[in-house]
Formats: sequence, C-alpha cells, structure tokens
Amino acid sequence: MAKPCLYEKYIWEVPVRVSHWLNFFSIIILSVTGIFIGAARTVALEPSQFVMGWVRFVHFVTAYVFSVSVLARIYWMFMGNKYAGWREFLPFLYRDGRRDMLEALKYYTFIGRKVPNPAGHNAMAGTAYLAVFLLYLVMMATGFALYAEHATGSFLHRLTGWQFVLFSNQGIRLTHHLVMWLLIGFAIHHIYSAWLMDVKERGGVMSSIFSGYKAVKAKE
Repeated sequence: MAKPCLYEKYIWEVPVRVSHWLNFFSIIILSVTGIFIGAARTVALEPSQFVMGWVRFVHFVTAYVFSVSVLARIYWMFMGNKYAGWREFLPFLYRDGRRDMLEALKYYTFIGRKVPNPAGHNAMAGTAYLAVFLLYLVMMATGFALYAEHATGSFLHRLTGWQFVLFSNQGIRLTHHLVMWLLIGFAIHHIYSAWLMDVKERGGVMSSIFSGYKAVKAKE
C-alpha cells in the first residue's frame, strides 16, 4: 500500500510555542515552590535564613508569568491561525468534531486501528486542552485570591475576594493544591501521548513544538 504524500506545514505559530514552554516551566517552578510553601511547618530553617521569603517571591513572580502566558494564549485563540483557534477546543459542538472525537476515542481505547492524524490537535486532545485551560483559570483565581487575602481594598482582592464569600480559606487552599496535582498528572500523560502519536503519525509532533512545522498529508 502506498504511503500518503507528506509535506511540511507551518502549524504552531510563535505565540503558541512561547506560551506552551512558559506554561511548562511555570508549572514546574510553581509546583516545586508551592509544595515547599505548603510543607513549611515540616522544614527546619535557621531564623537568619530568608528561605521562605525567596521561595514565596519566586512563586509569586512565576504566577504572574504563568497568568500572562495563559491569557495571551486565550487571546491568540481569536487572533491566530485555525490550528490555534477556539474551535479546536470545542470539537463536540460540531458534527465533524464529534465524529473525529469518536474515531480518536476508538483508537485510544484500542477499539479502532485508524490513527488520528490531523494537522493540528486531534478532537480528543482539543477537548482535553479545554479542560486544562479551565484548570489554569481555577488555579489563577484561587492563587490570586490567597495572595491578596490580607490586602483588602486592593485590585486583586476586589477581583478575586468573592471566593471567600462562597468558600473557606482552607477550601480555596485545598482546591489550589488539588489542581496542582491534576496539572502534574496531565503533564506526564501529555508527554507520553505526544511521544506515542509522534511514533504512530510520523508527523513530527515532538519537534513541531520547537519549530512550528509538522509533516501533514497533501490534502491538508
């Protein structure tokens, strides 16, 4: 059987790639510093050391970088090419998208043998990324609420303080902590899935997040 003709196509634009890597490194830094902050009572520190101050500083600065990156990526959903567009994250709203989701689900559950090979995200991946962006927003909302909790009257407190009307301080902290582990779990699965589909599709998925180019079928 003849193999389909493939050629390189520019898929992931610079803002998409920059946002991806900023999110990747931010999640690592925020997770490490967040775990340290949460476990501060079990860590013995010398009184003269300002370790916690520096850890919190790094955590807060990285949180701002992460938030700007996420908001910029959301903005690019409406300004970028079709592979970065918001429709890629809502395939279940369209007949073709629901069909593609079913095909991808069959492949992932070993029911079907047809490898999903779209130029951009496959439909199941796009839906998963929608859930991830919602988790990003929850993490940002809870994190900034805790950050501004004692700065009553500040812009951030006015923006996020409503959460304390609905939830306790501990409930917000617990949500912030649980979302961190969900994002870590997603990151592990994301790397595995990307590597798997790179092998199966032979489209250069792994290298495309560096270069922006993927090998796609001629019809694309």
